[in-house]
Amino acid sequence: MVLILSIILVPILTVAIAALFMRKHVAPARLVEQLGPSVNVNGGNPVVFGEGVARESPMIGMLHKLGRLLPASPQQSKYSQTQLTIAGFRSDSAIEIYLGIRLVSALVFFFLVLLLLKDQLAQAGMLKVILIIFSAFLGYTLPSFGLGFLAKRRLRALRRALPDALDLLVVCVEAGLGLDQALQNVTTELASAHREICDELTLMLLEMRAGKRRNEALRSLGERTQEPELRRLVTTLTQSDRFGTSLGDALRAHSEFMRVRRRQDAEEKAAKVGVKLVFPIFFFILPSMLVVSIGPGLLQLVNGLMPMLKSFQ
Repeated sequence: MVLILSIILVPILTVAIAALFMRKHVAPARLVEQLGPSVNVNGGNPVVFGEGVARESPMIGMLHKLGRLLPASPQQSKYSQTQLTIAGFRSDSAIEIYLGIRLVSALVFFFLVLLLLKDQLAQAGMLKVILIIFSAFLGYTLPSFGLGFLAKRRLRALRRALPDALDLLVVCVEAGLGLDQALQNVTTELASAHREICDELTLMLLEMRAGKRRNEALRSLGERTQEPELRRLVTTLTQSDRFGTSLGDALRAHSEFMRVRRRQDAEEKAAKVGVKLVFPIFFFILPSMLVVSIGPGLLQLVNGLMPMLKSFQ
């Protein structure tokens, strides 16, 4: 059993260390490039970042072929495609690759549990069969949690980048630039600091160059990101463009509203800290304090009472 666990854990630790090294020292955009070129998946003519098509690695190609073999309902495919778009994977083949990853993960967990229980398979009961089936289901479900984590992390990055982008947009508009040129300057100046929002704004500008109207491109930006703060900004820009109001005043008012809203959210989270600390204090800190404070006295009490109890017997 120790040998089997060593054989299993050593590759897992190796992959984890390699993934950590890749995340810190290698450009993470390589995986996105292998997934395919970034395109618009919300209808209309596709808009491609860059020129040419990225060359698929053998592993990505294998996952792509496996994903085609896995049937998926239209509702599930639509939800997965939405999550992939929010996470930043806009390639047409991203959904097949994602389904292939889920299939490979299910097979890995299935054979892993099967390897661990190979000595007990002769007297396999219903519980072991359920455990094997549950392991395959768990392996199939885990990539969806990973995709949800990537989508939430990207939404947080968009939310953090929005104040800087909005301030720079206000400066550019009040300096006399048009909205399109101001957005272009934002994507240029913030490319190194806030890559996510620059990618979304660049895609919106490319859609407008491809023939989409500004209102449609802004609406596509809000639907593609599903970020409430960014959708409010899209609504502000759309209404200002429709009614002909001052864009600088509208952006400044929205910036002030967003700062007030952010301060209120911070105050709300700070007010909830006391309630959230009750359970860790009660279950983890309080028992330790009781052991440290009452433990020595309790031990002395037991040591003093035990001889008395033995004398009575």
